[in-house]
Amino acid sequence: MKIIDVYIIKKFLFTFFFILGIIMLIACIFDYSEKMDDFTERGAPFVGLIVDYYFNFILFYGNLFSPLLIFISVIFFTSKMASRTEIVAILSSGVSFKRMLLPYLWASIFLASMSLLLNHYLIPNANKVRIKFEEDYFKMSFRNYDNNIHKQIGENDFIYFEKYNAMSDIGYKFTLEHYEGRELTFKLSADYAQWDSTKEAWNVHNYIKRNIIGDVETMERGRLMDTVINVHPTEFEQRLEYTTQMMSTPELNDYIEKEILSGSENITHHYIEKHQRTSVPFATFIMVFIGVCMSSRKVRGGIGAHLALGLFIAVTYIFAIKVASVYATNAGLSPFYACWIPNIIYAILSIYIYRTAPK
Repeated sequence: MKIIDVYIIKKFLFTFFFILGIIMLIACIFDYSEKMDDFTERGAPFVGLIVDYYFNFILFYGNLFSPLLIFISVIFFTSKMASRTEIVAILSSGVSFKRMLLPYLWASIFLASMSLLLNHYLIPNANKVRIKFEEDYFKMSFRNYDNNIHKQIGENDFIYFEKYNAMSDIGYKFTLEHYEGRELTFKLSADYAQWDSTKEAWNVHNYIKRNIIGDVETMERGRLMDTVINVHPTEFEQRLEYTTQMMSTPELNDYIEKEILSGSENITHHYIEKHQRTSVPFATFIMVFIGVCMSSRKVRGGIGAHLALGLFIAVTYIFAIKVASVYATNAGLSPFYACWIPNIIYAILSIYIYRTAPK
């Protein structure tokens, strides 16, 4: 490794972690100012606030925005090098433009590998601690907006809610079905089922109970009945995005398999979460490549012009991710392609920018 490689890597990493630190400090200040009253009212411990909440807060959001912050960092320090004619000096000394990209690649590999490790294993565990602290010391009212909720609660047992109100723990248009093989042998239908915390059971209202044995079917109607079902209201009260954020990738894979068996309508969201854990860190390489090629040229306007163009590219990249996710959710696009198409588009853009960069 040459002196110039060490110089560029140091510049790269120092600029990135400095910008990351400033952005996270501002984010923590704004977040605390918003939640300060609740934290104080509920007696949030100072050590827990720092260690359990804000440390994990920085891990989660710092890693989430790391590709864009890396992009801005590369543009910033490379533009400064170009404005001081350091890039011209490097290329004039006989170092090719491809060779000059090598230290950028090494730094990108380090940061992308760190992000992959955080995404797949470390951040889900950190999110468990952060979200638990937030639920204990911050008012987090939640309403379940899911419709047509299907769940498998046993090997042969299935339940269904048309809607679920998480505030009052009531599920509307409730159905419980039991199968023996492929034959339906029992079905319980009710206008609604409400959780009774004192009995640890569900109260079903205006129910119809059917027992089917061969060709013989018996039916019973009633206004109220207590029943024990292998499902707890907390399964409906957890935010969808929080559920997957708190799972490592192996846990998420197991969860997706269970959701498929239960007939959940949220499978696409889970797959997007899974694939983005890999696709977003890979965007680091593309963003670095674009940043170097774009900012290595000395232009009128200097760093400001490069940063303005860089921010425009960053915004369009985020927009592309959102559009692809919407297509996957509503138009049937594969979640895998939805997560990787933005990277492919911007990889093609990076090749074009590379061909126009000074050599």
